[in-house]
Amino acid sequence: MMAMPCTTLSSGLQVSRLCLGTMTYGEQNTFEDACQQLNMAREEGVNFFDAAEMYPVPQRAETQGRTEEYVGRWLRQSQVQRDRVVVATKATGPSGQMTWIRGGPSSLDGRNIREAIDGSLKRLGTDYIDLYQLHWPDRYVPMFGDTDYDPSCSYSSVCIEEQLEALSVAVREGKIKNIGVSNETAFGVMEFCRLAEQNTSLPRIITIQNAYNLLCRTFDMTLAECCHYHRVGLLAYSPLAMGLLSGKYLSDDGASPQFRLNKYRGRYAEAEGRYSLAKPNVLPAIQAYVEIAQRYNLSPVSLAIGFVLKRPLVSSVVIGATKLWQLRELLDAARVDLCEEVLTEIEAVHERYPNPTP
Repeated sequence: MMAMPCTTLSSGLQVSRLCLGTMTYGEQNTFEDACQQLNMAREEGVNFFDAAEMYPVPQRAETQGRTEEYVGRWLRQSQVQRDRVVVATKATGPSGQMTWIRGGPSSLDGRNIREAIDGSLKRLGTDYIDLYQLHWPDRYVPMFGDTDYDPSCSYSSVCIEEQLEALSVAVREGKIKNIGVSNETAFGVMEFCRLAEQNTSLPRIITIQNAYNLLCRTFDMTLAECCHYHRVGLLAYSPLAMGLLSGKYLSDDGASPQFRLNKYRGRYAEAEGRYSLAKPNVLPAIQAYVEIAQRYNLSPVSLAIGFVLKRPLVSSVVIGATKLWQLRELLDAARVDLCEEVLTEIEAVHERYPNPTP
């Protein structure tokens, strides 16, 4: 297994600087595809694998949970030592659409968290989960492309203390080792940390998994300070902005029905809302970043991945691929060290086109 730089999180957990996301397993990728990807990543030194109980996406009742099942089958089939890999997964937040997951779920209360953990453990076929994350908050927050907070949209939600208490029980039982949040806000991070500081029997969050890429750097506005002082590492997902930063949608083949945003058009509202090419400044920003890559003889993928890896609060970058050659490109991109001239040009583009896909 090749060496890959690791980050030591605040709990002492060591994770590779790249994390292999698995949300296509069971939809776009077969079990055989999944095994090839997982084996390649591990041979390159990746020890960190991220799933979720609602995966694969686009989500539907017929496939829900298949991603975790594939990861679990791979763990058993490959006979990898369990303590040599970091398995992460996530609990589905409130959803009126995914009625096949715990009836909605209508909330992410203690009962739902306990059921979600037990379900994931069963599908993964493992005794414990290294990092257990709440997929999105159990309260109104602007997400997936929405930026403005609307107080009239707020609703009564399960208190964070109840969620932490349920997670604390699972930690004591040995079912989970560490906890994190995802698609969370500065307020949420501060509340999770404040409650754990007030009551030392409650676990501390050690990570936040939020979108972060050349087209979306909103984390830097308010979350960065919270995470820095509370030692919460950023797991940066969507580093290629759902493939936009590869430049493929700018090509003559940009309308290929095999590209994810085209293939699942109308079935993938979260991605389509955030990564629509029709949004202001999206296409000009992508073109500008591709041109930087070309000037410095880099691939657009190397530019995008190299930039995120350079950010000081990024603990790991969550990558994903449907083809093995794409994974190879992502793994190779992680070894590119961007020079100061490139970073300066990136900042100039960001000033011109700030956060077109927030």
